[in-house]
Amino acid sequence: MIDWIVWSVSWVLLLIGCVFVVTGAVGMIRMPDLYTRLHAGSVTDTGGAIFISLALILQSVFVFGSAMAAIKVLLIMFFTLFTAPTASHALAKTALLSGLVPVDIDGKPILDSPEEATLMARSRTADYQSGQDAEVILEETRKHRKTRSSHSDGGNS
Repeated sequence: MIDWIVWSVSWVLLLIGCVFVVTGAVGMIRMPDLYTRLHAGSVTDTGGAIFISLALILQSVFVFGSAMAAIKVLLIMFFTLFTAPTASHALAKTALLSGLVPVDIDGKPILDSPEEATLMARSRTADYQSGQDAEVILEETRKHRKTRSSHSDGGNS
């Protein structure tokens, strides 16, 4: 009886995962630009990976009796869930940095120019030099230490 329940639940989870994967594949074909295609791919990675991994974990523990296989599948699922969104974010930011302008539902650009897309994606100004942040942080730390020491000296005298 328990075998039938495990098989049924794992097959339902597999089918749900397959629906996510097929939906993402259709979305990658049908969507108009890189950003919406990237979204479709991200849904496939996360949704499909979760459901298919859960089905495989059920199968490995209850049908095959292998806890080690379940742990391996669980690790694969966690690595996929951490790396897939990071990769999607990196691809989208790189596309913006290279000047690829997102479009709306009518196919019209959302931003005025590729330069605006590049500026939007930058986390620092265009004239940023390596180490510039460290100099600012060091200067703020020195000021903070001076004010702290002057407050502590003033309170003791």
